[in-house]
Amino acid sequence: MSVSRPGNSSSVMQQSKGKKAVIVISSHVVRGSVGNRAAVFALEALGYPVWALQTVTLPWHPGHGPSTRMVPEVAQFDAIIEDLCKAPWLPEVGAVLTGYLGDPSQANSIAKLIHAVKAQTPDALYICDPVIGDLGGLYVPETTANAIKDVLLPLSDITTPNQYELSWLSGHEIQSNQDIINASKALGPKTVLTTSAFAMMRNSMANLLHSENSNILSEHRLFNSVINGAGDLTAALLLARTLLGFDHEKSLQWVTSSVFEILGHTNRLGHNELVLEQDISSLVKPQAMVQMRTLHDKG
Repeated sequence: MSVSRPGNSSSVMQQSKGKKAVIVISSHVVRGSVGNRAAVFALEALGYPVWALQTVTLPWHPGHGPSTRMVPEVAQFDAIIEDLCKAPWLPEVGAVLTGYLGDPSQANSIAKLIHAVKAQTPDALYICDPVIGDLGGLYVPETTANAIKDVLLPLSDITTPNQYELSWLSGHEIQSNQDIINASKALGPKTVLTTSAFAMMRNSMANLLHSENSNILSEHRLFNSVINGAGDLTAALLLARTLLGFDHEKSLQWVTSSVFEILGHTNRLGHNELVLEQDISSLVKPQAMVQMRTLHDKG
């Protein structure tokens, strides 16, 4: 086990010059910092040009109460995707990040765009944040969850499920970190970051990053309040650090430190939405100490 800070940001800023664009496809809320609002802000704060496409528009996170839900018509969404596939600027794109889907048909449209991006830039990354449910079960229709599982997940280089999503997508029961490792190996993508792993310290929360060569656990203090958007933020930050060329351990350390600082600040202020606009320094140069462990695969 090691306890460390992410380190000096000067090297990060040096590497940030000449970044490729990222396409972010997820939900949009008028008020709050979830979905595209969290991912786009974080990526732009770290110097990435962002192309943003919303899959659904809501006035606020559904957890705050009933609200109007506006989903693009299937033909309109597909037409926009077709435009992007043919865009002369497509070679500018170095990565695609997807999150919450408003309709299962969107998965097939998005898959076309991922193929188009990779045809132009073969080493472009695709990160799938499978936003389908939590401990209470699925909060999207099962057809949407299956579309993510069957269409998008097989195309992804990286995926960032929570523990429930990993279990549902892999078909594995999860009761330990070894179960998370086993489920991650069965899932398909080379890199799987599970955002609600089993912490080894008391009153802590953990992330477990599985890759072909390692299983790394990061831990930070648990907050009692429920604040939405941490998963969206985590996926965006992991993508940003990976694009910079950080190895898995350094990427996870930076991501965990940033998210911990922002959650802590939000919690202290008593807000129910991430205070990203007040925490740009936590995105760029987090200082929080993070517990890091290498786990041995006993499977």
